[in-house]
Amino acid sequence: MAEPHNDPAGAPDLATLQHWTWLLGRAQQMMMEQGIGLLGAGDASPPLVRQTQDYWRDHLALWQRFVDPAADLPPPPQSEGDSRDRRFKAAAWREDPWFDWIRRSYNLIADHLLRGVDALDGVPEAQREQLRFAARGLIEAMSPSNFPLTHPEVVAKTIATRGQNLLDGLQHMLADIAKGQVTHTAEGAFEVGRNIATTPGKVIKRTPLYELIHYAPTTERVLATPLVIFPPWINRFYILDLSPEKSFIRWAVDQGLSVFMVSWKSADASMSDVVWDDYVGAQIEAIDTVRAVLDVPAVHTIGYCVAGTTLAATLAVLAARGRDDAVASATFFTAQVDFTAAGELRHFVTDEQLALIGSLSPQGFLDGRYLAATFNLLRGRDLIWNYVTNNYLLGADYAPFDLLHWNGDTTNLPAKWHLSYLTDLYRDNRLVQPGAMTVAGESIDLGRVTTPAYVQAGREDHIAPAESVWRITHHFRGPLRFVLAGSGHIAGVVNPPAAGKYQYWTNDVAVTTLEDFVAGASETKGSWWPDWRGWIESRGSDTVAAIGARRPGEGALPALADAPGDYVRAR
Repeated sequence: MAEPHNDPAGAPDLATLQHWTWLLGRAQQMMMEQGIGLLGAGDASPPLVRQTQDYWRDHLALWQRFVDPAADLPPPPQSEGDSRDRRFKAAAWREDPWFDWIRRSYNLIADHLLRGVDALDGVPEAQREQLRFAARGLIEAMSPSNFPLTHPEVVAKTIATRGQNLLDGLQHMLADIAKGQVTHTAEGAFEVGRNIATTPGKVIKRTPLYELIHYAPTTERVLATPLVIFPPWINRFYILDLSPEKSFIRWAVDQGLSVFMVSWKSADASMSDVVWDDYVGAQIEAIDTVRAVLDVPAVHTIGYCVAGTTLAATLAVLAARGRDDAVASATFFTAQVDFTAAGELRHFVTDEQLALIGSLSPQGFLDGRYLAATFNLLRGRDLIWNYVTNNYLLGADYAPFDLLHWNGDTTNLPAKWHLSYLTDLYRDNRLVQPGAMTVAGESIDLGRVTTPAYVQAGREDHIAPAESVWRITHHFRGPLRFVLAGSGHIAGVVNPPAAGKYQYWTNDVAVTTLEDFVAGASETKGSWWPDWRGWIESRGSDTVAAIGARRPGEGALPALADAPGDYVRAR
């Protein structure tokens, strides 16, 4: 093959284009051959041969169209969702023939690589899903938008700034390397207690595992039955108390609810022996504490994500002890109990991955940056490569965004709990097997749970897929309302009514599958929060004056600190 060279004016000549055509095609062929070899599949199967032939046919058509734009040829194939791909939103990706060819070549390789995975015969579906996940990660990493010489905006800015953007980007990259995680938002733009997590309240209890926050009422009367919220200890609790206009806690207080929040401690070496039983015990303890402080027979509860999974076990323990009347209702935000369809996180529970996680926890706790990197990989295009382009290559400053500040505010996890969670639930799915797990001395059977439940799932949730959350309806035996919200794991939950965003679906007809639920569902524009508030009131509408123990620190437990407390600030 002739050595590639460029026109003195800077435009790539025919030899250069031929070289890149061959290079990209050969890269795709090598990756497909490697995949076959790793699987031990031997000779390529007929579907894979046909798929490879289709690739070269499409690539030849793309090349012919590029070298002879006037030829009467069919348009080259478009990648699925290409018109909505924000990586290629700049006009130059389509208007400049060179960058248009780069973009189309990349999309062609990406599509055929994924089709090559699907064309492999004799591969177990679980292994095929792992291959798809790995292929998508590789495809996102090799995007031309990630490299300075193949991104038109980066090329233009480098020329315009005489390379200052690359120096600024290098500074951003070195800072991220030093702190061990990708930066998503402007440093110093947010501070808990100053402009996020600002809902007034008091810490009324502190244990080695959690702080209990009681929020100040803003209405003269409040519902008699209080609300206790259990956020996931994988992140800080203030995802539910971001800026005031986004805060679920502030909204709930304004709706006349007595709100209590558990703020979990970020794990350190003192928590090396903490296991799931300890978190179930903490939930029961918090429930009983609020019942005693307010002298009420029961509380409403919310469990978000992993805390919702734990809340399901808590309800089973209470049912086994004949104490299920201590919880008037249970709300589940994007929480899974049956992990049969748990999504892409199941790719991280192989024996090799579990052994790696164990090796990363010599002091008995897992550094939260590891888990943050795992979640970022699930949305690598948005949470990794987008920042490589904008902040490393273009050298752009970070924009202030409260949700992304929270996303980067990592917490450490007890190693024993984390490994058992991945093994017992994600890998072995033991929580839904009656009697397969013993928690706090009680045999767990979710079929004994009759507590009224409100189950919210996110239609586009990549962490707790809606199909996986739906399966909770197969296990509880009490009255249950399922709501499918627009958007994903965070935005589907944190969607205040004033924002007027997204929508949600409900279906009052008893169905057995999510598909049937969606087919017969009614869509409502906006936030599902008011629907939940109405459901809570339907469990009991009695109110009491917001005085005495209904005000933080004025009951049997004195105030220990102002909200948001100390644990939320601990590293």
